[in-house]
Amino acid sequence: MNNSDAQKIAFFGTPQFAVTILEELKTAGLMPALIITAPDKPQGRGMIMTPPPVKVWAEINKIKVIQPTTLKENADEKNSPMSQLAELTNQPWDLFIVAAYGKIIPENILGIPKHKTLNVHPSLLPKLRGPSPIETTILNDDRDVGVTIMRLDKEMDHGPIVAQEKLPPEKNTEGNEVWPINATILENAAAIAGGALLAQTIPNWIAGKIVEKEQDHTKATYCKKITKADGLIDLFTDPYQNYLKICAYSGWPGTHFFQKSVGKNIRVTIKKAHYKDGQLTIETVVPEGKSEMPYQDFLRGIK
Repeated sequence: MNNSDAQKIAFFGTPQFAVTILEELKTAGLMPALIITAPDKPQGRGMIMTPPPVKVWAEINKIKVIQPTTLKENADEKNSPMSQLAELTNQPWDLFIVAAYGKIIPENILGIPKHKTLNVHPSLLPKLRGPSPIETTILNDDRDVGVTIMRLDKEMDHGPIVAQEKLPPEKNTEGNEVWPINATILENAAAIAGGALLAQTIPNWIAGKIVEKEQDHTKATYCKKITKADGLIDLFTDPYQNYLKICAYSGWPGTHFFQKSVGKNIRVTIKKAHYKDGQLTIETVVPEGKSEMPYQDFLRGIK
């Protein structure tokens, strides 16, 4: 696939997962001509307006970026997302790519490109359709991890499979398998594998050499949207399940428990822990209003 063909690709994505996939496409010479990402949003204690990682990447790589608040067409708006897409080039789009965009893309947009819209999903579909496959894989203690390239249709993670690949197990420096692993590590591995698989797939997909395969919808499983409240841990329940939760929520929302101190319950965030011989050992925590400290120091300070 030559550079002129690559210029007819538009990419929808928002977080670091999507940036990693973009880097794989860049390495393969498949740079998109347009990037669509979420609007900037306030972050941190100062609520400073912060661009999403994909926008930062697009600006560094000098790729046009748009940040529509919605992809629903509004005929009364001169600068609606549909008109922005239509005005970018005099040539029709070859392909749209979606990777963790975070917004529903209407069917009329999915069908714009000549070769439709492909999506990178970090699970072996039809398993774990939905917004949290990485975290749910860890929570379920499921080592059968992989990535899927699918053609998007109007239903969530429902479209036919174009390519699929199982991830090899994570190993330590001694060559031993490591499980469970932090979601941030697993997500990065899935993004690298997904991006590489996508880069391998695009030329053959464009050339019409790939026959898509409908998912077995009777075997579909689902995962939910994660909330901040999901990070609450009861330290008196199963230690292995708690460790799975700590690993699964290592990025966001993190894990926490409440501890009575000085006559009130304070929120304590777990920063580092390990599991061995049936025991969960919490190493460092961040008590509410304080800096990170060893867990044993925190316990000694409780009154």
